[in-house]
Formats: sequence, C-alpha cells, structure tokens
Amino acid sequence: MKRVHFRFLGCVLVFVCSLGIAGYAAGSAPKSVNCDGEIQWEVVPDARVIQFDCAIGTHGGEPALIFKVGIENVSTTAKRFRINIFLEDLDKGAGHLVPRKGKPPVLEPGKSKTVKIPFIKLDRKSKKMLVVVKTISN
Repeated sequence: MKRVHFRFLGCVLVFVCSLGIAGYAAGSAPKSVNCDGEIQWEVVPDARVIQFDCAIGTHGGEPALIFKVGIENVSTTAKRFRINIFLEDLDKGAGHLVPRKGKPPVLEPGKSKTVKIPFIKLDRKSKKMLVVVKTISN
C-alpha cells in the first residue's frame, strides 16, 4: 500500500515540475520577435524580453548583423543583466550588459532598456539562435 502512494506522489511531482518548466520556457519569449529563424530562450524570472529585432546593417563601416534587444526588470529590486546571443549555426556569440554603465549600474524595478548587439563582418542572418538573459552581481 505504501509503495502505491510513493509512486503516485512521484508521478504528481514530475507532472507539477514539468508544468512549471513549460510555463517558464513559454513565458520567457517576447510577444513580438522581428527575426527569422529558430530561437531558444533562457531568461531569468527577474527579466522580461520586450523587444527582439535583427537586421543586416553597418557598424563601424563594416557589414554587421545587428540585434536590438529590450529588457525589462520585473523584480522588486534593482538588478543588472547580462544578455548573450549565440548564433549556433554560424558558430558566433556576443553579449552585452544592461545597463552598460551607471552609478550603480542597475535597472530599477519596472524600468526597461534597449541595447544594440552587433555581429561585425556578418552579412547574413542566423537560422538557429540561443538567447540567454542572466542576472549578474553589481
């Protein structure tokens, strides 16, 4: 009898954890993405991606794939974030701090900031990307 209860509790625990993970992954992607290709999102619960655009342009006189990423602090405390974009099919990666500078360099609760992340000397768009947003210490 006890063995049945433990199996049932184990199944319930696995089900609840899978719902939590699926909800976390689905809620981390922005509503509007202006970028073609498959994007995998890994965003901390303290941040929300509010903008994600990519376009071919120039940066410093060189052709570049330029990403515009908007981050909103949805926590109750001031935080600093690190954005990393990995172009998995092109073996390239770049990152940016949000905010980049300040005294102290933090994003206040409810505030948002948009940054540009260029991939210099790249004249085509990626078809497979990984976007990671983490909280970092000040």
